[in-house]
Amino acid sequence: MSDVLQIRNLDVSFATDAGAVKAVDQVSLTVAPREVLAIVGESGSGKTVTAKTILGLLPETATRAGAILLRSRDGKSENDIATVTKDQLRRIRGADVSMVFQEPSAALNPVLTIGWQIAAGLRAHDPALKRKDARAQAVEILTKVGIPDPESRVDYYPHQFSGGQKQRIVIAMALVLNPGLIVADEPTTALDVTVQAEILDLLRRCRDEFGASIVLITHNMGVVADLADRVAVMYQGRVVEEAAALTLFAHPQNDYTKKLLAAVPRIGQRIEAAERKAPADTDAEPVVRAEKLRIAYPGRLGRPDFVAVDGVDFTIAPGEVVGLVGESGSGKTTIGRAIAGLTTVTGGSLTVLGTEMNGVKERRFRPLRSSIGFVFQDPGSSFNPLLTIAECVAEPLKVHRKSMDQRAVTQRVGELLEAVQLPKAFGSRYPHELSGGQRQRASLARALALDPALLIADEPTSALDVSVQARVLELFAELQKELGFAALFISHDLAVVDILSDKIAVLYRGKLIEEGTGAEVLGAPKDPYTQRLLASLPVPDPVAQAERRRVLADLRYTEPTA
Repeated sequence: MSDVLQIRNLDVSFATDAGAVKAVDQVSLTVAPREVLAIVGESGSGKTVTAKTILGLLPETATRAGAILLRSRDGKSENDIATVTKDQLRRIRGADVSMVFQEPSAALNPVLTIGWQIAAGLRAHDPALKRKDARAQAVEILTKVGIPDPESRVDYYPHQFSGGQKQRIVIAMALVLNPGLIVADEPTTALDVTVQAEILDLLRRCRDEFGASIVLITHNMGVVADLADRVAVMYQGRVVEEAAALTLFAHPQNDYTKKLLAAVPRIGQRIEAAERKAPADTDAEPVVRAEKLRIAYPGRLGRPDFVAVDGVDFTIAPGEVVGLVGESGSGKTTIGRAIAGLTTVTGGSLTVLGTEMNGVKERRFRPLRSSIGFVFQDPGSSFNPLLTIAECVAEPLKVHRKSMDQRAVTQRVGELLEAVQLPKAFGSRYPHELSGGQRQRASLARALALDPALLIADEPTSALDVSVQARVLELFAELQKELGFAALFISHDLAVVDILSDKIAVLYRGKLIEEGTGAEVLGAPKDPYTQRLLASLPVPDPVAQAERRRVLADLRYTEPTA
């Protein structure tokens, strides 16, 4: 066959206690040589199940029908993944098709060096390969994917690399045997926009320089516009639309595709509900005031302190939403934790609800905790899996409102779930029984349980589907308008921050380099770093995205003023 991959009439069902659940329904797709096919859709649409079927990674509870024809790298043979033996499948994986998983930290073994893990794939296909030669190949592939100082870092462990570097290492593991097809499952989810742009450049090189075809699984339509040649849109297990990327973005045909594109956040787009009845009272005493704020973590074994936040000044007025943006390591989460009393202030001044946090004692700050709500990035790990959703939401009430009887607590929990548009019946479910968007709404309900004066939201939408993300953002804006709480919204997604925020502050390596309204910071950015952040944000338009990529290439080596 001329195509690298052909999927014909694929059906996949899973056996559950409630009966068989069909995840993929009559899916047929092809991938040509050096082509990037993007499969997009919401969680539960069947895109990841389809991708795992290509490598034979389905669990034993799965029942599969249809053909998955994969051409060998040398083009001399083809295999039907549905019928090959386990030994044949082991030879095919890595050599003919490989996978880049969504979460590199989970894909890498924390107790083995990255060089050993890359070499393991080489030795699996060539047991006679000498250790010296395997190491040399590992260094070579690390060089190609852009890991600095690969000769020494080949002996590093995964925790010694940043998130973007770990994703590069996972891509290196996928490339080391030079496969003809790479399946990339959400390879940029939760990465900073600048790191995301680098990973997309690397995947583009996999196609252009290594000659690989790519199946890209994602819900980020900006990523699709940046990289894909062709797009297949999945909904409830079926392919509802398939077209060239330029055609699909310019003239989408299916209503679901139109809805998916409309849900993508864009710079300059503000949710109507966010237009408050009255502007924030900036003349009132600020809810938060930082003056020359410094936060340092003590060094170990004679090493100097690590300064995470260095001389930052900002305020949050009552009823104001301040967006804090920057890459990982810029200090934005550290500031959020310091405001919540979870990280010690080591210099300058940080006043929260009238209390100075520099040197504050826990006994003095504890009464203020009931006035601060916190929405975490991953609600799945912030909820106790042994408690029901109702019990999780009720926790702040039981800790801070001990005088409330059980009937009052139950009534309040029901009101909170309704406020975040979750049925009361969901209160009896456990966290794993809710989708990501539903868990995040429950997390918002818990943060609002005590009617806080200040809400801290740390990357609350980074891993959500675009349509789910849009609903969560609308809900956040509506509740903020209704309840009037001040908020610190931490994110690396400039479009999301622009939708909600009255004011935006940009951090770089612990320093505040730019601050102002969305129109000032994102409409006319002055600092090169802000300009680079803006150019790194992919937009759902292949033509516009190609221009942004050109601008980003010019800005990439321009140093910020900080």
